[in-house]
Amino acid sequence: MHPDRIVIGCIDDRTFNRVTEVYHDLDAPVIRTSLAAAEMIKCTSNAFLATKISFSNEIGNICKRLGIDVYEVMKGVGSDSRIGPSFLDAGAGFGGSCLPKDVSAMISLAESIGDNPVLLKSVMEVNEHQPLRMITLLENKVGTLAGKRIAVLGLAFKDNTDDIRDSRAIPVIRELLQKGARVVAYDPMAIPNMRRIFPSLEYCGCAAEALLDADGCLVMTEWPEFTSLDREFDGMKKRIIIEGRRILSCKEREGICW
Repeated sequence: MHPDRIVIGCIDDRTFNRVTEVYHDLDAPVIRTSLAAAEMIKCTSNAFLATKISFSNEIGNICKRLGIDVYEVMKGVGSDSRIGPSFLDAGAGFGGSCLPKDVSAMISLAESIGDNPVLLKSVMEVNEHQPLRMITLLENKVGTLAGKRIAVLGLAFKDNTDDIRDSRAIPVIRELLQKGARVVAYDPMAIPNMRRIFPSLEYCGCAAEALLDADGCLVMTEWPEFTSLDREFDGMKKRIIIEGRRILSCKEREGICW
């Protein structure tokens, strides 16, 4: 209800005027473009937001090796009015129904006309590899994952939804299973949807149940209820906690790139 702009692609004045009427109650500038330009604006906006995320994650990976807090860095970077603070939170990468699809569409479009979109391809490459860094951090702490009980908290691609499209939890769970881990998972809303992809997982009714006797824990989604978790981690064999989203306030947790 409070957009930064309303983009209307149209072929004539009558169309533009009729569609503009639909949005007359919204206080936002209206941008009139051609049909093709409107589509390109939408895809380009999402591609740029995805680029900011992958860029932040790559900087986060560098900062982690140097012992620098990437959130402190990005707070300073985002204070620059030319850049802005949005979409600079380093973590496990982006998912959902828009960003991955639109970046892929832009890549496909560019290749279809003989171009090589190197930057956009890199955005997707960083996003594909980023969540798997959590597996590496986990292995560094627990050793081989075969036979280990690993709790995955958060299955939706973001909080307050049951949407698992391109959720970063999917490649993580797939990699854990390939390495022989016993995966137990919890999400407040997305379990029914994830069960369609991984029907054999052990799904739990709460975080504490998933954490009980776990050898390690991966936090994938920034659900508000996870922010207060602390004593629940005492049910683990050892408090080995890897965060893909910086939301926990407890001790003994390690971030994917901080």
